[in-house]
Amino acid sequence: MTFALKAIAALSVCALPLSVGAEIAIKDAYARSASPVAKSGAAFFVIENTGTEDDQLIDARSDAAKKVELHTHIDAGNGVMQMRQDEDGFPVPAGGTHALARGGDHVMFMGLNAPFEQGNMLNVTLVFEKAGEIEVQIPVDLERQDAHGAMQHGKMDHGKMNSN
Repeated sequence: MTFALKAIAALSVCALPLSVGAEIAIKDAYARSASPVAKSGAAFFVIENTGTEDDQLIDARSDAAKKVELHTHIDAGNGVMQMRQDEDGFPVPAGGTHALARGGDHVMFMGLNAPFEQGNMLNVTLVFEKAGEIEVQIPVDLERQDAHGAMQHGKMDHGKMNSN
């Protein structure tokens, strides 16, 4: 095999992983905790899939906490919402978006290694079924008011969340 043919073969093999039909972008990301002494916090953002295939956020990792999970809220009845881990993850349709927002789906940080401080950045790895791992830096914004379903903690049941 000539050098030119070997080079073309190598380039075509390298291109295969890049031809994933899900093209993911993370927009409007921020993280927050309830107070400077909080043991947990959360991150919110919009996942945009400009590709031609559906994808799914299936995991998240960060050195900001002992445990990082994908969480959602379910109606437990009597107007009480319960936060629960969503082990299936969050679908992101081709050509569509999935919003992670307060009072809804979010990335949960439990057992914070350090307090969330205004303006700090969190390094987070988001794991998608098709797009693979995407490294993002998420700014901590403790002052942000979210107009999209802000949580009412008085009616929130966090269940048995273990931050160990």
